[in-house]
Amino acid sequence: MPDATQDHPVMKDLPIGIDAAGMREEFDSMGQVAVPADKYWGAQTQRSLQHFSIGHDHMPKEVYHAYGIVKKAAALVNREAGRLPAWKADAIVRAADEAISGKLDDHFPLFVWQTGSGTQSNMNVNEVLSNRAIQLLGGTLGSQHPVGPNDDVNMGQSSNDSFPTAMHVAAVTLIDERLVPELAKLAATIERKAAGWMDVVKVGRTHLEDATPLSVGQEWSGWAAQLRAAVAEIERSREGLYELALGGTAVGTGLNAPQGFSKNVAARIAELTGRPFVTAPNKFMAQGSLDAMVRASAALRGAAVALMKIANDMRWLASGPRCGLGELKLPANEPGSSIMPGKVNPTQCEAMVMIAIQVIGEDTAVAFAGSQGNFELNAMRPIIINNVLHSATILADGAEKFRTYSVEGTDIDRDRIGGYVANNLMLVTALSPVIGYQNAAHIAEDAQATGSTLKAAALKSGHVTEAEYDEIIVPRSMIGEGVAGA
Repeated sequence: MPDATQDHPVMKDLPIGIDAAGMREEFDSMGQVAVPADKYWGAQTQRSLQHFSIGHDHMPKEVYHAYGIVKKAAALVNREAGRLPAWKADAIVRAADEAISGKLDDHFPLFVWQTGSGTQSNMNVNEVLSNRAIQLLGGTLGSQHPVGPNDDVNMGQSSNDSFPTAMHVAAVTLIDERLVPELAKLAATIERKAAGWMDVVKVGRTHLEDATPLSVGQEWSGWAAQLRAAVAEIERSREGLYELALGGTAVGTGLNAPQGFSKNVAARIAELTGRPFVTAPNKFMAQGSLDAMVRASAALRGAAVALMKIANDMRWLASGPRCGLGELKLPANEPGSSIMPGKVNPTQCEAMVMIAIQVIGEDTAVAFAGSQGNFELNAMRPIIINNVLHSATILADGAEKFRTYSVEGTDIDRDRIGGYVANNLMLVTALSPVIGYQNAAHIAEDAQATGSTLKAAALKSGHVTEAEYDEIIVPRSMIGEGVAGA
């Protein structure tokens, strides 16, 4: 047990920050590496920066915040079991708390495109927490003494079990704290709008063609129900994310992790987060696959599909203002054209459609990456967690902006809607039970061909009297008794 008998160093209340300029020497098993003197990371992080500075896609900070929780939980469990002296564990916990809060974000520079196991990001965390703990204990940065990145911060762990654990913690946190609340707020806003327009009869449309009537509120209630169903699916998908791989170490057998470590550390993560995390019952599945992340991503795709439907419907119904459908009046947030004065566009709807397209594409990549597990490890982890977190983030942000700057301020044009209803040939459907489908069809065909009203064509046919027509063709009577009636 490294340094178990070392005298108790005094942890100092040192602020985050390194004033040194230039470079300092760090080392790993392959030798010495020069690193920026004002950063807490070490040799393995610097090697990754040299070999994998690809594009502009950095590992999401949410992963590192979640990793702080993982490392804190492991240090607490190792302290309680006597594997880490209290003073050392306390220093690691203090550093981990700073990582959780985001105070150490500048020290996590690695790119998504790195080793597929996430080893380099795990070591980035280990090195940063080690050096910060060393600083707090009055030691020399880069010495790996009295707190080592591998022997102490990574005690009882492997990248192969700690990285998927951090993935799950990060995904659940973002889903719970940001995505689900924003989708629920949007659904509630749509429901409120629907309730206010439940008695406004409008033309239904199927195949982009006129259909029998419904109410504006019924149409909007369908959108809200789509969102509620999508949220429920996202919440169900979290169940698999609650199972944590930590304790399986390299290949799922738990080598170098002490007895009970997996259950104890999962319980500690659950305590720290307030969420029902448990140890995965089968570590070989938890590390050889990323199926839980794939299912979560699929649930995000489901939300994207619902949001695309809603945004597209709204922008089509708002098309105009004079030469389109013009049933909806969207808020005018900004000028819509650099050349056409006075033009206003459905920009929030367009942004939401693009977000949905992006999420659907990212889910495709997640599914493909999820299929690439080989033997005891799926080594496509960084792309999966990057896509899932990015999808959840833009869905949450997009839902907030869509609600605030589009849905909440949307109104209806009652005159336009009423005019469409009065001119709708598909009202003839109500005549079918009385005069038969074929006769009703001929009435609609005649009205369309001659440009007459439906009523005029019906009376001309001789199949109904004016009194019968007026009694049967009542649009309000065709929409049922509300949301569940038609």
